[in-house]
Amino acid sequence: MDTSLLLINALLYFFLPLWGIAGFVDWCCHRATKIEHTTGIKETLMHSVMGIQMGLPIVLCLIFDVNALILLICIITWVLHELVAHMDVAYASPIREISIWEMHAHTYLGSLPLYMLTSIIVINWDHFLKLITLDLNGEMTFTLLENPYGTSSYLPAYLTFMAIVCVFPYMEENLRCIYAYFKGRKA
Repeated sequence: MDTSLLLINALLYFFLPLWGIAGFVDWCCHRATKIEHTTGIKETLMHSVMGIQMGLPIVLCLIFDVNALILLICIITWVLHELVAHMDVAYASPIREISIWEMHAHTYLGSLPLYMLTSIIVINWDHFLKLITLDLNGEMTFTLLENPYGTSSYLPAYLTFMAIVCVFPYMEENLRCIYAYFKGRKA
């Protein structure tokens, strides 16, 4: 088995699910500390932005052939995710308790995207070299994958898993914070 296939399988069946689980643990910590009554809408919207910042490149890599354009999007969204993650913790830590469990979840949520990005770059090294040398001829397109990664059922299964452990919980958090905000304004 070649190294690229091993890395792809590690991404699909270990790193991606672990990132979702870490996101769920983080949500559980937010719920336990009742962020709707402390940091509220501002923090929960940062969580949603970070989810989108990582979700977009993940979906792009699972649907399209990775080329310089996809790598550029992955790199930019990773940098932006790191900036928002810093803003999130800088905003929240003076206002509410961040438990050891939440700090541990943040370790995974911050490091796994870098590991995934690095793996994607290694797997697609030729395209990365084209990106950094600005040899972009034919590299700036979205081309659907001919053969999906994993199995044909991987993408629907992964998206369902992420909806259950991340999308729905963070939507609930957003609604809880919005409700608390408007309830507090009426009081």
